[in-house]
Parts: sequence; C-alpha cells; structure tokens
Amino acid sequence: MPQMMPINWIISFFMFIFIFILFNIMNFYIFNTNYKMKKKMFMNNKKNSNWKW
Repeated sequence: MPQMMPINWIISFFMFIFIFILFNIMNFYIFNTNYKMKKKMFMNNKKNSNWKW
C-alpha cells in the first residue's frame, strides 16, 4: 500500500537518528573514561620514574 510509505520513512529516519545519537554518546563516554584512566596512570608513573638505563 503506497499510502503507508511516508510513515515507514519517518520511522526509519527516527530509528537512524536514535541509533546515531546513542552511538555517539557511547563513544564519547568510552573514550572519555579511557582518557581519564590513562591520565591517572601517567600521573602515577610520573612520581616514580626511575629509569634503569
């Protein structure tokens, strides 16, 4: 039924927007926590930086 096609496009559009925003939020928080952990590890390594060579 061609009358239903606009509804299908709208639902597909909203699903794409929802998945896109969810993906971006997940990437932001995953990389943000990794950055914080790396920064914390770097600060801990900076204290006792006794080079053996």
